[in-house]
Amino acid sequence: MTKHEHETPPSNRTNLASCLVATVFLIFILIIIFTLYFTLFKPQDPKISVTAVQLPSFNLTNNSTTVNFTFSQYTSVKNPNRGTFSHYDSSFQLLSYGKQIGFMFVPAGKINARRTQFMAATFTVQSLPLNLEPEGLQMGPTVEIESTIEMVGRVRVLHLFSHHVEAKADCRVAIAVSDGSVLGFHC
Repeated sequence: MTKHEHETPPSNRTNLASCLVATVFLIFILIIIFTLYFTLFKPQDPKISVTAVQLPSFNLTNNSTTVNFTFSQYTSVKNPNRGTFSHYDSSFQLLSYGKQIGFMFVPAGKINARRTQFMAATFTVQSLPLNLEPEGLQMGPTVEIESTIEMVGRVRVLHLFSHHVEAKADCRVAIAVSDGSVLGFHC
């Protein structure tokens, strides 16, 4: 008898056990890869900063009870991600006493990875009532305007995964009624 005649072929149980061990090992490796991937490459919301607010034109009308003005806001939107930020359904809003006095859609677009895009929005507001007492006008009253910019979109990571991101910036702007100067803004 030779040595090869007494060997028995491996059983099906041994093959099945080897396949199960290999499958568990591959699943474990995939879990580690996804965990590292999402901790290192986790998509972040864009960062919105209002850099300046101006009123290029401002005038009182109707015996100083209403005001007409042009409001300009300059904003920067930074994409901190390693993938391109595609934005859509984004808007600027201008509010006074909770009432919308200006609205503008931001055209859909893209901000490349780790880049900043600068945007400007200009609104013309006609006949905004001041709701002020006459003696208050002599003291140099202010009008407070609220502006909101909202950016909504998605970031693609490694061209495989799409992650929904959004950011919002609310600002309060104080305007001197006497000359239309911007006294300050807080975002």
